[in-house]
Amino acid sequence: MKKLGPVLLSILAVIPFIVAGCAPTETTAASSGTSSGFVSYLPIIIILILLFGMFYFLMVRPMRQRERKHDEMVRQIDVGSRVITAGGVYGDIVSVSQDSVVIKVESGATMRVTKGSIMAVRPNDSTE
Repeated sequence: MKKLGPVLLSILAVIPFIVAGCAPTETTAASSGTSSGFVSYLPIIIILILLFGMFYFLMVRPMRQRERKHDEMVRQIDVGSRVITAGGVYGDIVSVSQDSVVIKVESGATMRVTKGSIMAVRPNDSTE
């Protein structure tokens, strides 16, 4: 997935040249005697559709899948779960409310954080 960046950039760098070659000019319309209208812009439209498709499948769709996976993980959080927050704080869930949780850290202190700031749920192992 990380190697797609240079490929995408090289494709985007070539598009202006393709579009410039596809665009109708006054000399081509005058030499043919008719204006072809929509047909002359068909390659440009196809290129734009392909660009939007690539953007969707390389950027939007994976982001939505990550969000869906995170939301499912947050829904499964319960009292006693061991979590890691976005700030790197490890703790055990003490209570859960609608939009936040209270976690107890190793020193015994408790802190309230939003559910969205929980990045991972750790397995409950007794080796620590």
